Amino acid sequence: MRISTCSKFFACCAVLVLFVALPLHAEDTNQIVQTAVTTELAAARNDHSLWRYRDEQHIERKTSIVVQTAEGSVKRLVEKNGQSLTAAEAQAEEARIQSFIHSPEKLAKQKKDGASDDKSAAELLDMLPTAFTWKVANDNGDAITLSFAPNPDFSPPNMQSRVLSAMAGELVVDKKQHRIKTISGKLTRDVTFGWGLLGRLKQGGTFRVERRELKPGLWQITETHVHIVGKALLFKNIGQQQDEVQTEFTQVPVGTTLEQAAEMSKPKK
Repeated sequence: MRISTCSKFFACCAVLVLFVALPLHAEDTNQIVQTAVTTELAAARNDHSLWRYRDEQHIERKTSIVVQTAEGSVKRLVEKNGQSLTAAEAQAEEARIQSFIHSPEKLAKQKKDGASDDKSAAELLDMLPTAFTWKVANDNGDAITLSFAPNPDFSPPNMQSRVLSAMAGELVVDKKQHRIKTISGKLTRDVTFGWGLLGRLKQGGTFRVERRELKPGLWQITETHVHIVGKALLFKNIGQQQDEVQTEFTQVPVGTTLEQAAEMSKPKK
């Protein structure tokens, strides 16, 4: 999935954890997670909705408008460092977009990269029930918060899952729809590759992903925060520093072309 400490929304619930003892056994918590995972994987297969939204990348201080179509997604840079593009920058961005939407090679690469990302996210999501041990932290009636810690019996099959298996954190599940609202975690130890010769991700790195329901049954990621530091593959930096917030979602009509999407990606006046 496109994938911390408690969010502000749930911080007020933290004190309740000290007083709540919910009579759920390990198999019950695992089933909650498994049901949520099954629901999310089914939704990913069946949700064909398309969206226009504002994408703010806070660390890079860049803002773009993204418009999804069945043929691909158009992403137009509209602000840098809090300022609108100059006329020359806007002209260059328009030329870049026109080159992209008329390039079968670039469109094919975007589609291939997206499919690879989706496959990796689905594989990691599918590992959640077995990669961790689960406990109930809070139940407010509408959502249940589960804390997780590395499962010592889990054998990660690849590099991505090795990082996943070193995480501890929280998962918040909407009880009515069995949808994942937030997932956050922190690296509990350094993760090394090749006994540390090929790389190391440092203990303490965090991530948080927030999701919300935009329309009945249609959920999208609205925030992604990743702060992981490390080196891997002969000192190539694979650590991530990302604070991305997505807002102003509007649904894109079925059949929208790339040319129409390019026009829709222009800032509204």
